[in-house]
Amino acid sequence: MQIEVGKRQKLKVIKKVEFGVYLAPEAGTLRAVGPKAGMPQDGAEERVLLPAKQVPAGCSVGDELEVFVYRDSRDRLISTTARPALCVGEVAVLTVVQTGKVGAFLDWGLEKDLFLPFREQTRPVKTGDSFPAALYVDKSGRLCATMKIYHYLRTDSPYKKDDRVTGYLYEISRQFGAFVAVDDKYSALIPPREMYGQLKAGERIEARVAAVHEDGKLDLSVRDKAYLMIGKDAQRVMEAVERAGGMLPFNDKAAPELIRARMQMSKNEFKRAVGHLLKEGKVEITETGIRKK
Repeated sequence: MQIEVGKRQKLKVIKKVEFGVYLAPEAGTLRAVGPKAGMPQDGAEERVLLPAKQVPAGCSVGDELEVFVYRDSRDRLISTTARPALCVGEVAVLTVVQTGKVGAFLDWGLEKDLFLPFREQTRPVKTGDSFPAALYVDKSGRLCATMKIYHYLRTDSPYKKDDRVTGYLYEISRQFGAFVAVDDKYSALIPPREMYGQLKAGERIEARVAAVHEDGKLDLSVRDKAYLMIGKDAQRVMEAVERAGGMLPFNDKAAPELIRARMQMSKNEFKRAVGHLLKEGKVEITETGIRKK
């Protein structure tokens, strides 16, 4: 066992000093954490300092403490009994407390703010912004945040088909769709066929689970099931007809791309809505469009 940066772990008190206590995986371990990426060095004892203000009252040599290990502002390995918002490999919602020339700094529950490099930002951020971020160890052994959370999201959600969920839309791809962190931790996707309206990265959305894949990832839809949407879609078509002066300049035979662009519906959804209006006697279909009766 060795000391791991960015994780909570149980370590034993091996030495008490005026400015705190030193902790180690077990007394007498002959390895030390080096300056880069927590690399061990032979010939010395692997240990980490827990500052005096963090040491529990009555703590003695041999006691076991659960601590989080990170690097301080001088890049020295240090531990804390405080619980940060996340450990390495985890995702949590963090808030920007400061931006600078090299990136942003996030509040994650420790005295030293967490660095978010520009290269790990999927969009520009400003002070006060909150979003899901993951924690990783960079090539220099420092803890950093990333907004590129796809590979860190969990796939063991409790949700099933047709459940309603909420999540954070963190990336949009023309090829794959809109990527969502359901409950800020579960992997989900709105496929291109289910993308309606003005979806934007950085917003929170409500959606319906359209499918649960074998690997646990979720497919979402921002629309309800067809039979629940007919009334709403019919109202939307009627409003479009009225805005066009009583005559919509295309009908249900129009190209799917035109219908999606103008109505934010699939062609089948549009046809169902128009059929509903026909049955109610509110519109009639002409060769060139849809006219209000």
